[in-house]
Amino acid sequence: MKNKPKASQYPLQAIDIVFIVVGSFIAAVSFNAFLLPNFIVSGGVSGLSTILNNLFSWNPSIVQLAFNIPLLFICFIALGKEAGFKTIIGSLILPIFIGLLSFIEPWTLNPLLAALFGGITTGIGIGLVFKAKASTGGTSIIAQVIHVYLRLPLGTSVALVDGLVIVTALIAFDGEVVMFSIISLFVISRTIDLVQVGFNRSKNVLIISEKAAEIRMAIYQNINRGVTNLSISGGYGEYGANDKEMLMCVVDEQEFTFLRETILSVDPHAFVVVMSASEVWGKGFTLAKDSTSENL
Repeated sequence: MKNKPKASQYPLQAIDIVFIVVGSFIAAVSFNAFLLPNFIVSGGVSGLSTILNNLFSWNPSIVQLAFNIPLLFICFIALGKEAGFKTIIGSLILPIFIGLLSFIEPWTLNPLLAALFGGITTGIGIGLVFKAKASTGGTSIIAQVIHVYLRLPLGTSVALVDGLVIVTALIAFDGEVVMFSIISLFVISRTIDLVQVGFNRSKNVLIISEKAAEIRMAIYQNINRGVTNLSISGGYGEYGANDKEMLMCVVDEQEFTFLRETILSVDPHAFVVVMSASEVWGKGFTLAKDSTSENL
């Protein structure tokens, strides 16, 4: 069983409070402007409140507060008191914002537009809250626990938990509404991951070649990117394993075509594996590192 996260993983800082408040406000606007008036069950306690509002006309903000209380105990036990304090803020602020902003008129009554734009704005709001390692309460607490203990991406964790909520929407709505809700859930999960990781995408390129030294020099001269040398044992061929050298190079997506041409110009028979690298830190990829290196 995985140990409970250390308290240092959830330090409570002023910027965290800003992320939680701003993210909760955006999510509340999205709920009132897109999701609730179009019966979009985006998962979580907000989705349950939409279902109960349709069935019994219960106030969504009150329903969310009522569900959040027992789930907060789970947060304190599984994630620690620092995460619990952050979640208390989101758990209280989001339903309050939803209640205060209930006067907002629907921005669209087209369910497809509501699913798309509601998913984007909700994902931005929840993503900002998650950046503070907090939660808006509800089933997102369970998603946070899954993320910490099972190491799944936050967007995937949200999709798994909220998918169960969407299934329950069949009690109150027809299949078409549920399909729009699934679209919204997908957009929310992808947007959360974008907020967490960012828009910058890189490529991790592994190169095996008999001309490794020449390729390394060509990459440095043509693209000005560093290359890491890795010793490997090749298993291809009649005589089994043999010592080889593999190069690893990380480049921005816009540099990849130039890198490919550089490799092929030196060795057209090079064996190349390309993988996506959604997040890269270090010299040449982060501003902080670049600034530090310039001052050395």
